[in-house]
Amino acid sequence: MRQRSGTRVAAASGCLPRGTEHPKAPGGAGAGAGAARSRPPLQFCQPSGWQLFPERNPPTFFVAVLTDINSERHYCACFTFWEAVESAQEEEEESASPIQPAQLFAPKSLVLVSRLDHAEVFRNSLGLIYTIYVDGLSVSLENVIGNLLTCTIPITGGAQRTISLGAGDRQVIQTPINDSLPVSSCSVALLFRQLGITNVLYLFCAALTEHKILFLSSSYQRLTDACRALLALMFPLKYSFTYVPILPAQLLEVLSTPTPFIIGVHSVFQSETQELLDVVIADLDGGTVNVPECVHISLLPEPLLQQTREALSMVLDPELEVADLAFPPATVSASSLKMQDKEIRAVFLRLFAQLLQGYRWCLHIIRIHPEPVIRFHKAAFLGQRGLTEDDFLTKVLEGMAFAGFVTERGAPYRSIDLFDELVAYEVKRMRAEEGNKQKILRHIKELAEKLYKNVSGLVEHLLHFSFLRN
Repeated sequence: MRQRSGTRVAAASGCLPRGTEHPKAPGGAGAGAGAARSRPPLQFCQPSGWQLFPERNPPTFFVAVLTDINSERHYCACFTFWEAVESAQEEEEESASPIQPAQLFAPKSLVLVSRLDHAEVFRNSLGLIYTIYVDGLSVSLENVIGNLLTCTIPITGGAQRTISLGAGDRQVIQTPINDSLPVSSCSVALLFRQLGITNVLYLFCAALTEHKILFLSSSYQRLTDACRALLALMFPLKYSFTYVPILPAQLLEVLSTPTPFIIGVHSVFQSETQELLDVVIADLDGGTVNVPECVHISLLPEPLLQQTREALSMVLDPELEVADLAFPPATVSASSLKMQDKEIRAVFLRLFAQLLQGYRWCLHIIRIHPEPVIRFHKAAFLGQRGLTEDDFLTKVLEGMAFAGFVTERGAPYRSIDLFDELVAYEVKRMRAEEGNKQKILRHIKELAEKLYKNVSGLVEHLLHFSFLRN
């Protein structure tokens, strides 16, 4: 069974690398076949603007996220490198003058757009195309791009699939076992290490209560990872407002919108954000979160807030003080960071199970419409929890994310995931283990193991570049 990849490849500098024709899919356009139909918006390839540089910069890679009119996200992987440029006027001046003009370098972007989020595969594939092009290897770029466009991706929970682009490479791809669980890699752990527990909890509560959130960083990939991490922490709720991890310079006026958003902007435009009086700004490079005086962020009710802080302190590196988490040691391995990522997410999964326990008892099905409509009895839920006056939970229950949660999970017969199992079978256990740090940590690690297994082997990089040494 094939799943359509919806993958497109383009070169955003105006053409594909010189000498490369537009690829034709071998065997025609069948199921699972992509096509080079159009270019992505050019401003997302160079968010800070297209400009010349006096020296050749090292190649860069980042993934932007584009949302279409149907609210479906498309992942725009951009691999940018720099090439020397020389105009005809410069050539004439060079021949007429003994003083040679300074050489300039222009950016060229290789872009891959897909509905599937496989950042490592995108990086490896575009890096392979770049290597073949720059090193002049005896490998057909047309075939490599054609193979990329026609590769098929296994369905959710399917067996691993090995793909090759025809250049001595090999990559193993496997989709998550359950695609309702977010894929975060190590982005959540990195966000806590960049900002610390207190700051991330402020951002988490701000997102749930529909405030405007702006990330600043000099790294485009760091912006994407931070936005992805915040959405992963919100599971099982889904963010439904404006979501632009990398906002191009030409679209900065979007920051003045009256609706909530989660947006990332390069720190070079930090001065443009000084007059935003209703936006919570997180500086990923400096490790700070600025909440304007006119903005009030409702926090989690006690004792959940304190319990969450303590659980996060147990999960994060014990030798690090919370205030130092913005400057993590460079010795942390990728595997340990990914497991820590899942442990942090397990803390928030437990938090939501405790916060929303008993929600199904407050669901009402109205059958007077052609199709049954599910409604949530907010007053009954707050009353049975003794949280009628709680500002945070009231705002969450009135928000768009919770409305989507009720619509998606209210039906009595549907596929279930880890959150459903937690609410149905583990809430009593969590109550009984309150105050026992060893049992709480054991439960966190059990949940983290399930989250890890859901994506283990999701993307395994097995590229072999033996031909590069020839």
